Amino acid sequence: MTEIAYRLPQQRIVSTALPGPHSAAWAARRKAAVAAGVGSSVPVFAADADGGVIVDVDGNSLIDLGSGIAVTSVGASNPAVAAAISEQAAHFAHTCFMITPYDGYVRVAEELAALTPGDHDKRTVLFNSGAEAVENAIKIARLATGRSAVVAFDHAYHGRTNLTMALTAKSIPYKANFGPFAPEIYRMPMSYPYRDESTLTGEQAAARVISRIETQLGAQAVAALIIEPIQGEGGFIVPAPGFLPVLAEWARANGVVFIADEVQTGFARTGAWFACEHEGVVPDLITMAKGIAGGMPLAAVTGRAELLDAVHAGGLGGTYGGNPVACAAALATLDQMRELDLCTRARELEAIAMPRLRALAAETGVIGDVRGRGAMLAIEIVKPGTGLPDPVLTKAVAAAALTRGVVVLTCGTYGNVIRLLPPLVIGNELFIDGLEVLAEALRTEIA
Repeated sequence: MTEIAYRLPQQRIVSTALPGPHSAAWAARRKAAVAAGVGSSVPVFAADADGGVIVDVDGNSLIDLGSGIAVTSVGASNPAVAAAISEQAAHFAHTCFMITPYDGYVRVAEELAALTPGDHDKRTVLFNSGAEAVENAIKIARLATGRSAVVAFDHAYHGRTNLTMALTAKSIPYKANFGPFAPEIYRMPMSYPYRDESTLTGEQAAARVISRIETQLGAQAVAALIIEPIQGEGGFIVPAPGFLPVLAEWARANGVVFIADEVQTGFARTGAWFACEHEGVVPDLITMAKGIAGGMPLAAVTGRAELLDAVHAGGLGGTYGGNPVACAAALATLDQMRELDLCTRARELEAIAMPRLRALAAETGVIGDVRGRGAMLAIEIVKPGTGLPDPVLTKAVAAAALTRGVVVLTCGTYGNVIRLLPPLVIGNELFIDGLEVLAEALRTEIA
């Protein structure tokens, strides 16, 4: 990675209890003003952020191993991105692309056509969030195929709108009491190597899915198969090799639109521009958001021209979709990813973390699995000797890490996975410090 001049000192500093008094005061104001249904996993209020650190309102400098859920890959205040935002906002912040178009939208679409897998003719439509991108990908697939059934997977997470909640597997907190949900969604078993009932190869796990689809639905009824190449909220589950290519091949042979949800995995996070590249999978449609624009709200669907162009004029869009400021941020973010070679950097972070995490697993006996790719890594916390999920210990470890000045996120269907999503621009020394603090927190909680 090219050397970076950070604006803030890249060090961990804990000078108050966490949360500190100013965060506590803001928490009280929040309670009186913000809906209770909006949760926050970390009880501190941010005042500044740069590189691999978040500075809270009490002056504590925390190591950021979450990146706002894989968003701030180039840093939370990357100078090039900030400058692009400022320059665009000084000219115009909005016209609505559906009214008066502008070149930034077109340039982002051109970039995504070049970056996404496959050399086929592509088109792009821009939105605000990952859920919007997923919902519109399903709309496109249903219209283009004339079919209605959609296949999703166990442990999947695709969003919080009505349709994307239907695609999402986990009930609490995402789905409970929000139904009824959109129909014609069918769930199939994911390849989950650590928890598969038997040692299934990827090809065998895919054959199990295909058999169920063909017997329960019939391939001719299926509009789309949507899958995260590495599942995010479900636990950073990396399917066994061969699983994705076999499903993609089956979809192609049966006229089913293969949708790769790369909202969390995209844009250098896994050590490639997109996670499906690791197995040479070329999706028909790919949904993107999070890391695309350095923290600005932007999302996209990119895919085969014949699919996107099948939609009638006016059938896709939205008032803020492809906002000009967000597009400027995206173009600067993509330039930074290339200039800083963040695909290589993600692989370097994996090389730093994986030996340490595996050694910690061998030492403690409470880590059932260490997995992930690039800078999308996870440990699955279990009860020793049983493999049963231990969400209580998982939550305690994350809390203990925070008291020491490190922000980590939890996830997983069973709430027992600690996920690591550091900014790709984090320095080695700071990253290693964060890993050591995490290890110390785990040792303390099991002592």
